[in-house]
Order: sequence, then C-alpha cells, then structure tokens
Amino acid sequence: MQPPRLLSWLVALSIAGVAGCSSEPSTPPATDAQPSAPVTLAVVNARVWTGDPAKSWAEALAVSGEEIVAVGTSDEIRQRAAGVTPIDAAGRLIVPGFIDTHVHFVEGGFRLASVQLRDARTRDEFVSRIKTFAATVPAGTWITGGDWDHSLWGGEPPTRAWIDAATPDHPVWINRLDGHMALANGAALKAAGVTRATKNVAGGEIVRDARGEPSGLLKDNAMGLVDRVVPDPSDAMRDRALTAAMKHVAGQGVTSVHNMGVWSDLATFARARRANVLGTRIYSVVPLADWQRLRDVVASKEYGGANGRGDQWLRVGGLKGFVDGSLGSHTAAFHAPFDDAPADRGLLVNTPEDLYAWISGADKAGLHVMVHAIGDRANGLLLDIYDRVTREDGARDRRFRIEHAQHLAAADIPRFAALGIIASMQPYHAIDDGRWAEKYIGARIRTTYAFRSLLDSGARLAFGSDWYVAPPTPLEGIYAAVTRRTLDDRNPGGWVPEQKITVEEALRAYTGGAAYASFEEDRKGVLAAGRLADFVMLDRNLFEIAPEEIRNARVALTVVGGRTIVER
Repeated sequence: MQPPRLLSWLVALSIAGVAGCSSEPSTPPATDAQPSAPVTLAVVNARVWTGDPAKSWAEALAVSGEEIVAVGTSDEIRQRAAGVTPIDAAGRLIVPGFIDTHVHFVEGGFRLASVQLRDARTRDEFVSRIKTFAATVPAGTWITGGDWDHSLWGGEPPTRAWIDAATPDHPVWINRLDGHMALANGAALKAAGVTRATKNVAGGEIVRDARGEPSGLLKDNAMGLVDRVVPDPSDAMRDRALTAAMKHVAGQGVTSVHNMGVWSDLATFARARRANVLGTRIYSVVPLADWQRLRDVVASKEYGGANGRGDQWLRVGGLKGFVDGSLGSHTAAFHAPFDDAPADRGLLVNTPEDLYAWISGADKAGLHVMVHAIGDRANGLLLDIYDRVTREDGARDRRFRIEHAQHLAAADIPRFAALGIIASMQPYHAIDDGRWAEKYIGARIRTTYAFRSLLDSGARLAFGSDWYVAPPTPLEGIYAAVTRRTLDDRNPGGWVPEQKITVEEALRAYTGGAAYASFEEDRKGVLAAGRLADFVMLDRNLFEIAPEEIRNARVALTVVGGRTIVER
C-alpha cells in the first residue's frame, strides 16, 4: 500500500493538470548566484551524499521550485531558508533520486494487477494461482503477465497440458519472468492459429511435444504469433497502468526511468505530460528498427524542447534493439554451447546485417542507440558493430549502450572503455540468475555481471532493474552489487565475489552514471545548486551499516522536482 501523502499528491497533480502545460521546460529558478530565489523546501541535519566528486558530503540543502539552490551546512541552509520550516532529517542519509535505466514501465504497471506467478514454487501452486485468478475475471478475458520462474520447481518448463483444464473459458498467455519465453493455453493457441503445421519463426522457437504438437511454450520471435492476437488495452487502461507504475517506483525512491518500450508507451506518457500528471521523469525509448520514424519525430519537435527531444519530464531520442534472447530461456547467444545443452548455443533475434543497418542509420541521424545483448557471442558481435559504425561515422559524443552486458568474453571487457560504450546493467539479475547460471554455462560465470572488471577497465556503469522482469528496487540492486549474495542465501560470501563493487560505486551507477546514460548529467544524478531537486532520504546510512543489511533499508522520503511525493 502506498502512503497517503503519495496518493493525495497524485490527486492534486491530476486536478492541477486540467489546465495543461507547455512541453518546454519551465523557466529555471534562481541558484546560489541569484540569491533572490525564494526557498520552498529545505532539509537540515542530514548526511547528504551529493554524488559530486568535488564535494561528496554536506549536511543540508535548499530548494526553490524545481531546483536545488544551495547545498551546505545546516546553519547555512537555515539562514538561506529563513521563513521556511525545514525538514529535520535527524542524521539520516540523503542521496540523489535513483534513476532506473532499464524498465518496461507501462507493462510493469499492468503486472501489478495481473496473476502473480513469480514466486510459485511448485507445479500445483502455479496451476492453482492461474485457476484462482481466472475465477475473478469475466469469461473470454485474456490472462497475461505472470512472470513465472520454472527454476523454482526444479527446472521443468510448464506446458498447456498443465493449465488447459483450469482455464477452459480464458485464453492464457503468461510469460517467463525474463520475457523471452511464454506459455499459451489451448484457447490462446487456437486464437493465434498456432498448430502442428505452423512453421518455426526465425529468431524464435515453437516448442513441441513428442508428437510434434505445440506444447504451448514459445520463445523470443515466435512469441509474436500470439502477441499479435492479444487485444490491445484501451488508452484508459494504459493511463491507469502508468499511474500505478509511478506510485510503485516512487515508493522505492526512483525519480527517473528509461523506458524500453513501444510507440503506444510514448503516447501514454505524452498524454500524462500534456495533463501535467507525470510524477516520474521518463526517457521514452522506442524500437531500433523504427529509427527513421523517430528521426522524423525529433525533427518535427512534436515533443518540444529546443532540439526536439522533449523536456525535463518526458524525453525522446533513444532507440532499443535486440541481439539475442535470455540465459534462462536458453536463447542467449554464446560462442560455445550451453553446458546443460551441448547442441545449443542460443540464437540471434536479429541478423548482424539488420543490426548494422539500423545502428548505422540511427547514428547518422544523431539518435541514441542502446541494444540488448546477453551471451558472450551477442556482446562481442554488438561491440564489433558499434566499433564499425564509430569508425565510419567519426568521433562524436554518441554514448552507445549495451543493455544487460551479462556474459562477457574476458577479451571484450576492456573494449567498453576503449569504445566509450556504457554498460547498462541490472544487479538484481546477478543474485537471481546466480542460483542456477553455473549449471547452464559453467566456468563462464567468472565474467558474468562483471561489475568490478568493467569499472577497473575504465568503463562507465549505469544501473537499472529491467522491471517488470525484476523488481524496481534500487536498494536491492545496491545490495546485489555490493554483496552478490544470491536470493537463496547459498553464497554468503558472494557469487563470483571478485566482481563486487563498493556502496559508493553502486550508488553512482544509479545516479550520476545513470544520468550520463541519457545525456542528462548536467541536470540529474548530483545534488548541487542548479540541478533538479530530485532526492531520496533513507532510513539508515548505507555507508555505515553492514553490507548484508542494505536490503533492509527503506525509503523515508522521495522528492521529485521539489515536491514531496512519498513521506514515511
């Protein structure tokens, strides 16, 4: 349940939004150089980690409107904020607002109300939850989401035979938690026209039983066979999902997200921006193959901003593509076969030729490219393409990103820094996948989620969650990066412990590093005069507690643009 303060803020913001707003940023308030700016919020008696290497620590800060106007001692801020009753932090830690660099935001909002299968630990529990949920929705309603994890019940993937009898009146299309494999029941397969005669799809697989019949499992590109017949949610339902998503992440201290989505997501965000009801800052990323459409949208300045890329609440200009699938679905592309499947090296979701053409075109158009790569073959291939495009198009500040960068060949690690590639990674995956990854890839785990090696080589890290695939909880992400203790607690010293990083390094990847990953380091990620007033207060000091206790820390206060939206 969200705190009352957050709910009342959203209601007030919705009412205020009736008047609409401009897509251009508002005139920035005065900074320290303009002492006339009235202070609207102040926090004193805190331990402020500013994220600024030149001045890492302070005691207090003052805000005017949407921006920070001063950071300093408590006495300085009280004097600067005369007439304003400051928030007394009572010595608690304040950090810049967390930036989640990889979410599926609208989908995450929908998942909050869908059937919950992530922690189903047996076949019976899996089936029972689906049957129980089906009884709560009208016949004919598609049941989607789920986020099941077959490793929790021993590794046997589910099939339509498990659930057909429990769901005779509902098409079911529920995905594995990584989003690269999903299960359809008989009704969903019938609606999609998927039969024994249906041919496999390039970059995907229709899993079949011993008789050659579809088992109900579809992987990667084959999932499109069912996706195309799932009814689209209404705009009203998308708006509700966005509101739910904003409430959820605000409670976790997330003030900005990079949405890896589709054009309908951008339309949803734009409606909220026009109504002035965005409470989370969003970098809306669309499919890489659509780079020409995005080029034209930016040129049209449809979303405002001097450069056509939006404002401080909603930004555009990013493109996201795929090289391969996922480790858990055995669709990540590796040089060598999986240890548990000697005939299988994974698959490429797109051809190298298509990837090169899209990335090259997008780069020439000045757009921001970020591409999903999981296996070592996929990462190496993508690094090669980025290198080629950089050499062909010449030096500029392009900030190519590799999303996930999970399993790297040792020789490829220094290439990130050499090529200026940002490793956009999700630490929670390390303590989740670490429960079973060695069974799949053996000794290759030594360079899996290689946070330490990447940093030591000079690469830039930007952290996120991959929500809905993993929870959008930066504190758990920091815990994961610092301890690498798997979720089953079977690795108390850390899974691949040589890849641990420090609290400060992990915090920076969620703040300054994440801001850099969207060309916003001059506005976000650091608490200093002139920056956006996005910050979080925690109930304990991450720098002083035992690393194992970080996962128990909670957000006490979330401020976005100078507005207190979560207060506990």
